[in-house]
Amino acid sequence: MCGIVGGVAQRNVVPILLEGLKRLEYRGYDSAGLAVVHDSRIYRKREVGKVKGLETLIQNDPIPGNIGIAHTRWATHGKPSTANAHPHVCRDQVGVVHNGIIENHEPLRSDLQLNGYEFTSETDTEVIVHEIYRAMEDGCGLLEAVKRTVKKLQGAYALGVVSANDPNTLIACRKGSPLVIGIGIGEHFIASDVAALLPVTQRFIFLEEGDIAKITIDKVEIFDANNNPVSRPVKESQLKADAVEKGEYRHYMLKEIHEQPWAISQTLEGRFVNHRLQESAFGHNAGEIFDSIKSIQILACGTSYHAGYVAKYWFEKLARVPCAIEVASEFRYRKPVLSPDTLIVTISQSGETADTLAALQEAKKIGAKHSLVLCNVPESSLVRESDLVLMTRAGPEIGVASTKAFTTQLVSLMLLVIAIGRRFGLDDVLEQKITSELFQLPGKVEKVLMLNDQIQELSEQFAEKRHALFLGRGTHYPIAMEGALKLKEISYIHAEAYPAGELKHGPLALIDAEMPVITVAPNNSLLEKLKSNMQEVSARGGQLIVFIDEDLETAPDNNIQIVKIPSVENEIAPIIYTIPLQLLAYHVAVLKGTDVDQPRNLAKSVTVE
Repeated sequence: MCGIVGGVAQRNVVPILLEGLKRLEYRGYDSAGLAVVHDSRIYRKREVGKVKGLETLIQNDPIPGNIGIAHTRWATHGKPSTANAHPHVCRDQVGVVHNGIIENHEPLRSDLQLNGYEFTSETDTEVIVHEIYRAMEDGCGLLEAVKRTVKKLQGAYALGVVSANDPNTLIACRKGSPLVIGIGIGEHFIASDVAALLPVTQRFIFLEEGDIAKITIDKVEIFDANNNPVSRPVKESQLKADAVEKGEYRHYMLKEIHEQPWAISQTLEGRFVNHRLQESAFGHNAGEIFDSIKSIQILACGTSYHAGYVAKYWFEKLARVPCAIEVASEFRYRKPVLSPDTLIVTISQSGETADTLAALQEAKKIGAKHSLVLCNVPESSLVRESDLVLMTRAGPEIGVASTKAFTTQLVSLMLLVIAIGRRFGLDDVLEQKITSELFQLPGKVEKVLMLNDQIQELSEQFAEKRHALFLGRGTHYPIAMEGALKLKEISYIHAEAYPAGELKHGPLALIDAEMPVITVAPNNSLLEKLKSNMQEVSARGGQLIVFIDEDLETAPDNNIQIVKIPSVENEIAPIIYTIPLQLLAYHVAVLKGTDVDQPRNLAKSVTVE
């Protein structure tokens, strides 16, 4: 959940570390800190809040160094405070930054305290730095001290470690949390995400589970989980440094909303020949695996769960294959039953979502033979753990509230529905129809984005609102769920979503003039029933905002405001109807003055339970 960056170079690394932290701030922004080795000791600066505060602190009191580590924190153990901010240092000699959770930190802390080690924070991380120092006091070099320490740790971690006793060496470790090494000329770096290092390198080594790396100016040595020296491939990133810049946009979220036509085009590109989906897009043996499956189990969290929920409707309606969906954090704890011919489909923007990764591992343990991941990050843990992979190609998504990752997940899921549906009776005519709709999708999203000004004006009605209700039917119920999530994430308005048919089973009691009701009303078979639900709200004084197909005629009503959405076929309508809900959430958040890209208490990538 936190962001790590570090480096060893022939130049001052502090500006590089600060820039890296800014690019990682989406991973956490409760506090930030930096430590460098200089003149045989460790110098450290820490500040509560965002990286800008740390940058100001260092500008006022510079600390140069050719080797250093830095961290932007999302608080788990211990409240956001200077004392709890990373890096943690032991006796000015060893410094550590950490992403993850050490589950056995309490007994380790007790043992260290009995041996005279003083703790200055509430964090689980501080046990690591003291254990490393203790091992060095026993005669271990820095690398061996880290190796000895990680053997004691239970849980997940990515670590960056420096020591005043070995001022030319940076140690990196990975277990359960992502970490990459950036390869330069006469310099090397580490980070939680390649985006942090794009200004200094395009070449990366992706550490694997259990790896420990010893990094110097001119050399990288890697040891695997069994302490064997190993060679990991160096890969060239296709991302450019400006890919994570806001450009002309006020916020990353707005930029990413407007990037959706491009992102959808990228997701489709190269996966069709003569407008026919190539199953090899999922992996060289995808056809063989698809032939063997009889059901689908989708595992995901948050926004990715909503994408999977839409796909459940698609798999059963279009492909006629049984499909279940479950929140990944629940799946692993309820003793699930799976048949071996079930395809496990995981969905994750980062590919590092801890609960989803653990759920996949549990599914394999109980007998699932095959797995497929939809992901936006190559070399991520879920990609490595899965038999088949379809990259969503959304590009870097910095805003915490997911937008283009969600729509590209939906497009990717429809590709999977087509591929598997061929085995269960999806006829060529319907497949060609869906394919044609997918290729028209970027242009239709462009048209929806032209509603921006109208939706911005509409958002003014939410200035004093504290609650909102979202309604949808069929595939649009999960779209209503996603709309409610976006609004609550970034505007802090309490928002809930319900299947419209459930109104009379409780939610109708909440309806009054102070609770706006947002409804998505595409032109499908459930429209008449949805209109009935809308009238139930209007009759009780509820204020309705309805996103409706432009081809539909609606009777005037003082309590109903209409936003016409360009007409779209039912199969891809959920993708189109999520766009105005993203814009609504964005403009309400701007109106309320919240931090759109970095909402309170949240971080982009949930890499801890």
